Amino acid sequence: SRHLTLMNIFDKAPVVDKDAFVAPSASVVWYGCVLRGDVSSIRIGSGTNIQDNSLVHVAKSNLSGKVLPTMIGDIMLLSVSHSAVLHGCTVEDEAFVGMGAILLLDGVIVEKNAMVAVGALVRQNTRIPSGEVWAGNPAKFLRKLTDEEIAFISQSAANYTNLAQVHAAENSKSFDEIEFEKVLLRKKFARKDEEYDSMLDVVPDNVLPDKAEKALKK
Repeated sequence: SRHLTLMNIFDKAPVVDKDAFVAPSASVVWYGCVLRGDVSSIRIGSGTNIQDNSLVHVAKSNLSGKVLPTMIGDIMLLSVSHSAVLHGCTVEDEAFVGMGAILLLDGVIVEKNAMVAVGALVRQNTRIPSGEVWAGNPAKFLRKLTDEEIAFISQSAANYTNLAQVHAAENSKSFDEIEFEKVLLRKKFARKDEEYDSMLDVVPDNVLPDKAEKALKK
């Protein structure tokens, strides 16, 4: 069956801003991501990037009995790194969630300019204060962020925002546009290698229309 990047759940449908990029292999974001807002809502603010293979879900059944949405950013730059898991939590503007972090179980709040380290497991109802790095399993306060690290959080998110525009443009190209670019690449990097065309995934007839004719004449 054909993969759907955007899928309705009952009477609910994702709303994606016209300037946002959702990768073709995502399930409503970057490649391989899943955002599942089936029993509550997920909100992602402008300038936020959810990186490859991350999972964002919401909470309906928990010890507190609260239905918890997941709120990621509001209007400022924020990064959720590769393979992170967010569940019924809130991540404020200009925060940073490291690769593989399981963050953010129900009720967790990551304040502005806070950082969750790579692979950290943040317990339920934990609040990570602004300007701090938390790490480990379970996650605990590690140290204060430097001014340079705080600046890096915003810069990193800005870089991903710019990169998303490039990916959006590339993914919107037609088959003919892609094949034409392959022709240009072939001419630029031509080499005596029989495997070159296949490595570049070039369709021979599109690249060299007379190739088939020459083969028939031999």
